Amino acid sequence: MSLQHEGGDARLSLTGAWTLPSAERLARSLDDLGKGSSLLGGSRRLRIDAARLERLDTAGAVLLQRLLQRLGPGIAVEWQALSPEHRTLLDYVAGCDAQSAAPPPTGNGLLRFIAYLGWQALFFAREGRRFIEFIGRVAEAFARIALNPRRLRFTSVVFHMEQTGLNALPIVGLISFLIGVVMAYQGADQLRQFGAEVFVVNLVGVSVLRELGILLTAIVVAGRSGSAFTAQIGSMKVNEEVDAIRTLGLDPVEVLVVPRVAALILTLPLLAFFADIMGLLGGALMAWVSLDITPFLFFRRLHEAVSLNSFLVGLIKAPVFAALIAMVGCYEGLRVKRDAESVGRLTTRSVVQSIFLVIVADALFSILFSALGI
Repeated sequence: MSLQHEGGDARLSLTGAWTLPSAERLARSLDDLGKGSSLLGGSRRLRIDAARLERLDTAGAVLLQRLLQRLGPGIAVEWQALSPEHRTLLDYVAGCDAQSAAPPPTGNGLLRFIAYLGWQALFFAREGRRFIEFIGRVAEAFARIALNPRRLRFTSVVFHMEQTGLNALPIVGLISFLIGVVMAYQGADQLRQFGAEVFVVNLVGVSVLRELGILLTAIVVAGRSGSAFTAQIGSMKVNEEVDAIRTLGLDPVEVLVVPRVAALILTLPLLAFFADIMGLLGGALMAWVSLDITPFLFFRRLHEAVSLNSFLVGLIKAPVFAALIAMVGCYEGLRVKRDAESVGRLTTRSVVQSIFLVIVADALFSILFSALGI
């Protein structure tokens, strides 16, 4: 590299390889040439001769771009014998070095928040419409099976009953037992202040049979089985198995969704009954330990305090909760894109939506039963 002055112009000749291994040496040489007017010696034009430039990579292009930036405004630069490949690289580096435009003004924060709420409302409205359409497709598939029961995949239903029901007994039983213990212990502390410890039986019986037994069971099943439905069907979407089902002329809703929904509708009432029994056993054990209420006295008092309606109220909710959990899990599974990230995201969403819908449905049931005096 050499710098010469010819008349009123400066001439810079590039030689050799302007590549990463020689970048440090070239940077020192450019620093030795000076800056601005000292670099050009008062000239207003710089001719860069690239005839003997052998190789140029990104590091060399960056050094040349920095050299041009040091020239300052009003300096004309003329390239000579520059190959098209080298010119393309220099233009690319110059484009990367350009300053990004200032971001547009964001506007008022309150207006942005209102706009965000509007977009979220539109999103939930679209999701609600699509989910209702999916419920209609599932109902249509059940109607076809009702007209022709041989279309039901009984083996698949039994398999999913085992997965969602039998295999869930340990965790459901343990949680319900501990909730019964907690309810009895906390209730005893409060009722002891009024000398009404015996009413802890009423507290445990009504709360477990009407609300906590089925609600906790539904939440556990939503986190365990609902997410499994989404992950299983989502993995089939990723592996194009759902497309293969359609290619065979079969309906994925009838093949994949109906057995899971039917299995969960059949097993959740049984799980809820098991949860009620375990919750009452936990409450009876804690009442025996902390209040000296024997199991015989506990269950005799339970028979007097709790009516059959309290037990049936909990079980009536179970099929509705099961249908919501299964359909949300299958719906999100069928919406999975063909990547693993989508499987994880929609699996999480299915659990959140299932639990939310279960709690909303439970609140609606409570209002309905209260209005009916049950």
